[in-house]
Amino acid sequence: MSVSRKKHIPRLIAWEVTRQCPLRCRHCRASAANIPYEGELSTDECFRLLDNIASFSKPIMILTGGEPMAREDIYEIAEYGTSLGLRMVLATCGVLMNKENTRKMIDSGIQRISLSLDGMDDKTHDDFRQEKGAFAAVMNAAKLAREAGLDFQVNTTVTKLNYLQLENILDLAIDIGAVSYHPFLLVPTGRGKEMAEYEIDPAEYEKVLTWVYKKSLDLPIQMKPTCAPHYYRIFRQEEEKAGRKVSVETHGLNAMTKGCMGGQGFSFISHTGKVQICGFLEEAAGNIKKNGLDFQNVWENSELFLEMRNPKAYEGKCGYCRYLGVCGGCRARAYAETGNYMAEEPYCIYIPENKGSA
Repeated sequence: MSVSRKKHIPRLIAWEVTRQCPLRCRHCRASAANIPYEGELSTDECFRLLDNIASFSKPIMILTGGEPMAREDIYEIAEYGTSLGLRMVLATCGVLMNKENTRKMIDSGIQRISLSLDGMDDKTHDDFRQEKGAFAAVMNAAKLAREAGLDFQVNTTVTKLNYLQLENILDLAIDIGAVSYHPFLLVPTGRGKEMAEYEIDPAEYEKVLTWVYKKSLDLPIQMKPTCAPHYYRIFRQEEEKAGRKVSVETHGLNAMTKGCMGGQGFSFISHTGKVQICGFLEEAAGNIKKNGLDFQNVWENSELFLEMRNPKAYEGKCGYCRYLGVCGGCRARAYAETGNYMAEEPYCIYIPENKGSA
């Protein structure tokens, strides 16, 4: 199996710097709790990992959790990554933010944070996050970031509990000053397994992604779905209907990126050093705590990553879909549904007509 190293350089790495979190959200991939977790990387180990990553790539480093602000050394970690030329961003629930640590984020080089809004009001959001006052905390965090000049994006985990509110949540994200809006389609892992009954069905999934495409044509901020790989199939189908050829010159990043980048341009590192294609597929590609913090070796040689980069490894209709190269299907969702991460995407209603690639 031959894989081009140049083609497969990590562009984004989500790094779970801690699993500790003050919230117990219904959908949490990590099933996080507000307790200390054993086996997390020390400050020195974090620095050495960043050294290794920066030695062969310059990805966006997403400091996530849990709640990354639960680590007292998070600003040192961010500052060190910044000094290596890495773009450091941070995903927070907003509960721990205040003026002082918002300033620390900026001073450490963090260029953007993400805040989650899973409802248009406190009733929906607080129920989803299982914490009274969680909605107010996000509103306060957005105000702090806005006043300090720190860019923030808004994420929404889309379920049957809130998908009819998406228009309202988008409007709210714009009103509070977000620079982009990212709907995340629920993947039933971690505590999210308990929400499987709230996962929207494939037809609703298609409607939501078509809505995202149409809304994104005329918005003052960027909108990009996540964990929704066949959006890029829908995007191309809609552009073809409109008689527009998709190109970098006319469509920017939408023409360059693809749906599932797991193991190809994206990777996840757990709080204990386990390397995965994403946070939702628990299969290990390697463990950096067991190999001297050598992420590059895992990235370039892991059998799991190499499988993700091999078009011939994809099964079912994904294997012969002409949009495979721009979609790829959700490997975590395939695994959750079938126990086989290379199976066809179970939530895609598109039926390929013939073999080929987009």
